[in-house]
Amino acid sequence: MAEAKKKSAQAGTKGESAKRGSATDTRGLRKTQDGVVVSNKMNKTIVVAVVRQVRHAAYGKFVRRTKRYYAHDEASQCGMGDRVRIVETRPISKLKRWKVESILRKAE
Repeated sequence: MAEAKKKSAQAGTKGESAKRGSATDTRGLRKTQDGVVVSNKMNKTIVVAVVRQVRHAAYGKFVRRTKRYYAHDEASQCGMGDRVRIVETRPISKLKRWKVESILRKAE
């Protein structure tokens, strides 16, 4: 009886470590967002507006929500109105936690 408890306890430990191991498989994947550059007046920094649609809790209507992200643009190549993809990164400054991955479409 005591041996059965030991085995089940060991099996439970293995299962938990396997769960932790699978969590480390996703490590290193970074979030990406697509948005429009609304400001490039700072040095090596742009402001990207990301628009998403969410369902209103009470009425069910879809509402547009806009969030602004400060992103690092090393070459200062982004202009106003450009559609860009930004990727999550380590904190670069007080507000910057994103950097420009690519320019999807240049503004006309």
